[in-house]
Order: sequence, then C-alpha cells, then structure tokens
Amino acid sequence: MKITSVECYKGPFITVKMNTDEGISGFGEAGLSYGCCQTAAWGNCQDFAKLVIGMDPFDTERIYEHLHRHTFWGMNGGVTVSAAMAALDIACWDIKGKALGLPVYKLLGGKTRGAMRTYASQLQTGWKTLVTREDKAVLLYDPEDYYDAVKDAVADGYDAVKIDPCFAGLIPEDFATAYLHRGDNLKGVYPAALRNIAVERIAAAREAGGDKLDIIIEIHGTLDANTSVDLANALEPYRILYYEEPTMPSNPKVFNHIKNRINIPLATGERCYTRWGFRQFFEDRSIDIAQPDLCNTGGITEGKKIADMAYVYDIGVQFHSCGGPIATAAALQLEAVVPNFVMHEFHNGNFQSKFRKGGKYEWMPVNGQFHMCDRPGIGQEMSEEAMATYEKVVISDERASLGL
Repeated sequence: MKITSVECYKGPFITVKMNTDEGISGFGEAGLSYGCCQTAAWGNCQDFAKLVIGMDPFDTERIYEHLHRHTFWGMNGGVTVSAAMAALDIACWDIKGKALGLPVYKLLGGKTRGAMRTYASQLQTGWKTLVTREDKAVLLYDPEDYYDAVKDAVADGYDAVKIDPCFAGLIPEDFATAYLHRGDNLKGVYPAALRNIAVERIAAAREAGGDKLDIIIEIHGTLDANTSVDLANALEPYRILYYEEPTMPSNPKVFNHIKNRINIPLATGERCYTRWGFRQFFEDRSIDIAQPDLCNTGGITEGKKIADMAYVYDIGVQFHSCGGPIATAAALQLEAVVPNFVMHEFHNGNFQSKFRKGGKYEWMPVNGQFHMCDRPGIGQEMSEEAMATYEKVVISDERASLGL
C-alpha cells in the first residue's frame, strides 16, 4: 500500500485526509484549533505531506522517524512541527485499522477497560452555554454562576469537572479582554482580591457538586511559581483532584518548586511536545498527571510512548483534548489501551455546532462516560459538510517524497 495524496483542510479544525492506492483513506488532526497557530499548522501539514507521498502508511515508525530526522525542524521543532507530524500519524493509524477491519485500540494492544470516565471541562464558560452564544466564549464571573454550571454538569451524569477560576478579572468589563490579557496582573504578588474570588468560585463549585465530585483546577499557565503556591494553598480545603498547568512548563524545576510547597497533585502536558518534552518531568517526578495532546505531540505513535514512559514512574495519563471530532476519536483509541489512563477530557466547546458538524459520526459521552465503538480505524471521519466548506490544499507530488 502506498500514500498517493494528502488533502489538507483548514476550517475550525486543521485536519488531513490521507489517500492510498488501494482506495482506503485515513483522517488525522493537528491540534492547534485554538490559539493563534492555525495557519502555521496547516502549512506544516502541507510541507510534511510532501515527504510521505509514496510511503506505506503501515510504516508508522519509519514515517515518524523520517519526519523527525529528515526535516531539520523535526528534532526539537516545537508545536507546529509535532502537530503536523501528529495529523499524518493519526491518518496512518486510521488507514491501518480500516485496512485490517479493526479499531485502532486493537492494534495498540486491546482495551484495558470498558467505559472511560469523562470529566466536564472548562466550566468557567458554563456548561452547554457556548451553543447559545454564537460560539463566543463568555466567561462566568459570579460564584453563583459557577454553582449553576457545576449543577448542570452533574445533572448530565458527570462526577468530575475542570474549572479555571482565574480567567475572569476583577470586574465584568474584563470579559472582553480576558483571553488577551488574563495573565497581566497575575504575576509576582498575587492580589488578595483575585485570590479570594478564585477561592469563592471553587467553593461554590464544591457546594454544587458535593463531596463525591472531583474538581480539577485549570490555570492555563497564567501564574508564576509564587502565585501558584499561594492559590493552591488557599484552594487545598476544597479537595482538589489535581492542579493543571499553574505556570508555563518550560522549566520543570519550577514545577518541583511548586510541588514541594503544596499538597495538591500537579499536572501539565498541553504545551509539552514529544517524549523529550516530558522526560525531565518524569525523571524528577515533578508532576503526578501527564496531559499530552495527541494532536500536538506527534500523534498516536508518540503518545503511546509518552504514556508508557509515565507508567514507569507511576504517573497517570489524562490526554488533553481540545480539538475536533478527529482529535477526540484518536485520544479515545489510545485511552482505551493504556493502563495508567485517568479520565477523558470533554470540553464545553464540544457542544458547539463546529464540533457537532465536523465529524461524520455522532460520538458523545453518556452519563459522564465514553463508550468505545468498534468502527475500523479511529472510528471517526470528517463530515461531507466539513470537507466541502473548509479551505483545502491537495498534496500529490510524488517527487517530494525524496525517493522513499
């Protein structure tokens, strides 16, 4: 089997459709649908697609090593590089599963569990409310709003939620600029007013969910080490399951500094790429939960290796999931397999029309749990509507394969 062309799509999500000479196609996604790197990821998918034309999609290790070693920037190249590698890698796994008539989890070693526990993510934007706001992220402010959002998630069967209590500023007028400037006043000495309202929001969430609810705190890397410690200690009485990305993960020793001063488990991984990006966190045991995003960190091939490395250090894995239907499906395939899986992340944005219309199949959690399907491959494809409306570039020049 040979790869004959790769269709690169740019829409709400950056996706690829990989075609073969046997008429089997696979889908992958580059995990940069949020933030400001969409165009770069789309371009990188096109560049790397040229290098795999003519190769066998079953040779996922060879393709990964080819893109890692022979593109110059593949080695320590950063998120747009590893995201493009991920899109192509996931598409290859999808093709392998379809060719063999098996779901990808069967190819990775088989399921180690039945249904997968799932948590309601990013409740600082409410729960299911983005659907009614024309896809605009309106941040909650009052603790009462956090109480209501948690109640809504619990009513849907979720027993775990994730909340960023620092997103909104001191006054409602901050909503419009919160995404651009959310960290401007959160460095150095943490203002007591900000700390107190963050604590009030989580106190309201705990009251809404009761003792049986697990609460994950999301910080999006906006604090420094000292303010991270200050906030974590203030939140400790509310029995936090883990504390995600309190500061940027560029310096693992800073996570050690935080960990030694708090009593809440630490997590990071959304902005860590490949095994090499996680290595020191594991060796120092400076995190308790690893959160690689398969569509940012090199795909299923690399994600499995990261999860296996984490297992050696008794570190749980909760794959970060903030992309489209292809990204969700790929994460579920690997989560079904790895024994150190913790929970699946189900983002509030997944109720938006761009997510619901982006995939061919409706695949959503039921009562706070995801159930695996047995469709061959990753179990999801782009919808015809998405392929018809996304911007598209087709790569089919076999000369770009460097003779491989």
